[in-house]
Amino acid sequence: MRAGLAFAVLVLILLGLLPHTGWYRTETVLSGSMRPMFGPGDLVVVTPEPTRDIRVGQVISLHIPVGDHHVQTHRVVAVLRGGDNPIVRTKGDANNARDPWVSKLQGTTAWRVRLVVPKAGLAIAWLRSPIVRTISIFAAPLLLALFGLWRIWRVPSDGENNEDQDAPPRATQLG
Repeated sequence: MRAGLAFAVLVLILLGLLPHTGWYRTETVLSGSMRPMFGPGDLVVVTPEPTRDIRVGQVISLHIPVGDHHVQTHRVVAVLRGGDNPIVRTKGDANNARDPWVSKLQGTTAWRVRLVVPKAGLAIAWLRSPIVRTISIFAAPLLLALFGLWRIWRVPSDGENNEDQDAPPRATQLG
């Protein structure tokens, strides 16, 4: 039990708290565009890299410059302009063609893939699923409320003292 609790606390710290320090981020892979390096359900750990240090061959995460601007993790296949805000062209390893856009990296850092944890993203994807979200938002608080009401309204069993131990003693009336 203690080992399980320690593991849960470690996962909370590694996935929930430390990414907010800016040292690294974790991303769940949703597509197979980077196979065999990583595939759907894998977890990638990305760290900040100065944009002026981005080179051909590195795998970086960036917001694509078209459509919904979602985050995509692809390999840099060309650096069209270097410097503080480089312009790069990317491509997924499993894709036949380069991405149909060029990306200007904004800011001082880009996010470079440093570690791939196979299938670790499946748990995160499951936790983000609509059914789990519904259960955590509605069912868990409902169960807690029902448990609280049960504790209040239940009939005490034999040998269980129904009086509050911290309450002051009751005064008795002498006759």
